[in-house]
Amino acid sequence: MKVEDNTKKLLKTLSKGDILVSVLVFSAIAVTAIISLVNWGAILLKQIRTVQVREQAFQIAEAGVDYYRWHLAQSPNDYKDGTTTPGPYYHKFYDKDGKQIGSYSLTIVPPPVGSTKVTITSTASTTSNPDIIKIIQVILAQPSLAQYAVVANDQMVFGSGTIVNGPIISNRGIHFDGIAHNVISSALATDTNPDNLSHVEWGVWTEASPADPTPPAAANNHNSDIFLAGRQYPVQAFPFGSLTVNLNTLQTLSLTGGVCSPPNCWTPSGKAGYHIILKNNNTYDIYRVKTKMTSPNNCKPTTVPDRWDPWTVSSQDDPLPPNNANMSRNYAIPSNGVIFVADDVWVDGTVNNTRVTIVAADVGQTDPTRYRNITINNDLLYTNFNGNDVVGLIAQGDVNVGLQSDDNLEINAALVAENGRVGRFYYSNSCSSTYYKRTNITLNGMIATNIRYGFKWGDLNNNWVGGYNTRNINFDGNLFYSPPPSFPLSSTQYQMISWRQLQ
Repeated sequence: MKVEDNTKKLLKTLSKGDILVSVLVFSAIAVTAIISLVNWGAILLKQIRTVQVREQAFQIAEAGVDYYRWHLAQSPNDYKDGTTTPGPYYHKFYDKDGKQIGSYSLTIVPPPVGSTKVTITSTASTTSNPDIIKIIQVILAQPSLAQYAVVANDQMVFGSGTIVNGPIISNRGIHFDGIAHNVISSALATDTNPDNLSHVEWGVWTEASPADPTPPAAANNHNSDIFLAGRQYPVQAFPFGSLTVNLNTLQTLSLTGGVCSPPNCWTPSGKAGYHIILKNNNTYDIYRVKTKMTSPNNCKPTTVPDRWDPWTVSSQDDPLPPNNANMSRNYAIPSNGVIFVADDVWVDGTVNNTRVTIVAADVGQTDPTRYRNITINNDLLYTNFNGNDVVGLIAQGDVNVGLQSDDNLEINAALVAENGRVGRFYYSNSCSSTYYKRTNITLNGMIATNIRYGFKWGDLNNNWVGGYNTRNINFDGNLFYSPPPSFPLSSTQYQMISWRQLQ
């Protein structure tokens, strides 16, 4: 019995011990769980606060970008934040109660010559956690008027054999029989047929099969063989007047100490004009054109504009007479990218990492027969098609392709005829059995023409009688935001073309 009692006591003692152990175990588990939950809550709260700080820093960085975009709207050419010192530029950021909650710094990279692209990098942090940094980089740009492959202020005719890879707009009607890979637009609902004034046609129309019926019958807006991207009319008229570059401003840009002197500015040659050959080392050669090709017998049509001419160089010499022994024929492209010539100009050559605008004008001249013109008879080529090479040719009168031009001619440039037209005059077989008909012309850039353009001529039956049989017009999208130097803009307000978060 005594042994049995001792056994019971021992078992009772062991039971109490088990309970104590169990209590201790479960207590430890509970404490551990509570500590874990508290730590997890603390970590979660810290993460929430970190996310909040990151978002706040991001919003402050965005505010920096917005601020400088506003600043450029007020001062489009100020890239130093209203100062005269280089950046970065630091700004404190306050909440609605006037308490500083962060700051941002701005690094501004101004546009290179000829471009309107401004790069803004905004770096921001909060006062609560300066170690968390957000960085945003944007590119803003002023859009150029070179947003079309062709922009015109007159009736236009694009015959069969014309291939256009870019948008076209005219303030008059457009007769289009080629192939359009982009939208063709006219400011008019209807207009007269420029080749048959007794007929009224739609704003954009074609005679290619299936030909459009004349108004009021509905035009075939689904001619997929011609208008691959469609056509629109009427649309808002293009402000062609704004395309007219202020020639006085361009001339002023080319002056040195108020004087027109090489290599930025060339006074009248005293002869037929100048021949500029663009080089691939950021320079150009220039010659004085002594004589032009004499028009062959029976070459000139009976009814032609006063400015009709074969527009071909016959002889040339150094830019100035021999007594100017110190004058060179090779010059560096001016730092502002503008070459102003107060005479007619012939242009060709190849550029490499060059941005240049060549202007031909007699500033203040009101007689159209004395407007200055630009002629391209030989290839004008880019080495790079990434926007590093850009050529602008701005003529007070016409931009011509002359009689003795390359059979396969390539022109890489933005062409502007402020008061005249871009094209080639009619040359009959009496002019030259070799040159009156040409095979192919390719333009990579854009055309702005005040008067009806054209590189090919046909008779009333649409038979090819002169000019280039095939015309390829390719729009250079780089011109929109990176136009040639001092090229006209469609707006002085900056638009965002790139946004990215760097950190």
